[in-house]
Amino acid sequence: MEPVTALRRIAFLLERSQAATYRVKAFRTAAEAVAAMDGQELTDRVTRGTLETVRGIGPKTAQVIRESLSGDTPRYLERLEEEGSAPLATQGESLRAALRGDCHVHSDWSDGGSGIEEMGRTAAELGHEWAVLTDHSPRLTVANGLSPERLRRQLDVVAELNRSWAPFRLLTGIECDILADGSLDQEPELLERLDLVVVSVHSKLRMDAKAMTARMIAAVRNPHADVLGHCTGRLLSGRTRPQSAFDADQVFAACAEAGTAVEINCRPERLDPPRDLLRQAVAAGVLFSIDTDAHAPGQLDWQAYGCARAEECRVPAERVVTTWTERRLLDWTGRRTHR
Repeated sequence: MEPVTALRRIAFLLERSQAATYRVKAFRTAAEAVAAMDGQELTDRVTRGTLETVRGIGPKTAQVIRESLSGDTPRYLERLEEEGSAPLATQGESLRAALRGDCHVHSDWSDGGSGIEEMGRTAAELGHEWAVLTDHSPRLTVANGLSPERLRRQLDVVAELNRSWAPFRLLTGIECDILADGSLDQEPELLERLDLVVVSVHSKLRMDAKAMTARMIAAVRNPHADVLGHCTGRLLSGRTRPQSAFDADQVFAACAEAGTAVEINCRPERLDPPRDLLRQAVAAGVLFSIDTDAHAPGQLDWQAYGCARAEECRVPAERVVTTWTERRLLDWTGRRTHR
C-alpha cells in the first residue's frame, strides 16, 4: 500500500468512527506532506531517519509511512480496519445497498474539513454514482457561507473536476438558509442553475410554532427547493439543542404537495427527523432523501444510520430519491419551475 493511500484510509476510518478532529487532521496533513515529495526524496528520508523533520509528519504518521514503504500493511491501519469491520447499524442493509448517491455534502469552501476533490473522490470510492455538493449560503457567516461570486467560482471548479470523473458525477447544489420570512438565502438566478437545492433553518430556531410553520411552508413551496434539510434542527450530543416547534402535519403536507423531499439526516448528533415525525412524514406521502450532511470524507459512510431509521419507520424505498439514478434525480429537480 502506498503511504498516501494508507494515511488517507486511516483518516477516513477515524472520521467514520467519530474520532477527535485533531487525530484525523494529523493523518490528512501527513498525506499531503508525502504527496508533495517525489519517491526518491521519501525513500531517502526513511533511510536517513529524517521523516519527522518534515512539517506535518509526526512519530505515529512516520511509522505508518515506514511500514507502507517496507511492503507491509501498517499495524495501526490493520487495527482500525478490524475495529471498523462491524456495520455501523444493524438494520436497513437492503436500503443502504439500493442507495446511489447523497444529496447533502459539504467541503472546505464552507465549513467542511476537506476539499471538493477529496470529498468527491471518497464518494466515488464508496460506490456512489453521484453526490451533491451543498456548501452553505451567505447568511451563515459562521460556516463561511458562499457569496454569489464564490458560488459561481465553485460551479466552474466542479465542472472541471467532472471532466475526469466519469462515470461518477458531482452535482452542483447548496444548503440554502431559510430566512425568517421563509425566503431563500441566495440569488434566484443562481438557484435555478444548480442541480439540487437543500433548504434548512439555521437561525431563530426557537421561533414561535405558528411562525415557524409558516416559514417552513413558504420555503418548501419555493419552486427552487428540492429537499428540506434536518427539519427540527435538534442536536443530541455536544452542545445539545431541542427540536424546533412547528406543525409537522402542515409542513409535511406542503412538502408532499410541492414535491419537496424530507431529509433523513444521518449525522449521529442530529438523526433528524425524530422517529415520531418520520412516521408522520411517511403517512403524509412525502419523498425522502437519506443524506449524510458530511463535513469530512469519513462521514460519507454514515448513511447506514439513516437507512436503519428509515427501515424502522417503514419508509418506502421507492420514495427515497437517493436510490434514484442521476438521470431520474435531475429529471425531478429539473421540474422545479413547474412544481
